Amino acid sequence: MADALTASASVATDAPARYAKQLASHLGRRASVVEEKAGTRIVLPVGSCLLTPAEGSLELRADAADEEGLAVVTDVVGRHLERFGQRNELTVTWTRP
Repeated sequence: MADALTASASVATDAPARYAKQLASHLGRRASVVEEKAGTRIVLPVGSCLLTPAEGSLELRADAADEEGLAVVTDVVGRHLERFGQRNELTVTWTRP
């Protein structure tokens, strides 16, 4: 997606790899999950999101061809991650370049 729109988020957590695995497993029922060198990519029909565990955070990068697709990807990934991390008060705040 060379001309894709992007949004990113850095989610503070002590268990970034666990949340990435849980999110990929859950969303993998309805989407494709691709392991890449940089992390795990969840591929939805309208775009994708790369999940990269880092020291103390889970880094998210959403890509889509248009605003509507990007809104769907950020909503789906953010909403599910916040639900999984509700006990630990995870918050996903997307930013645009």
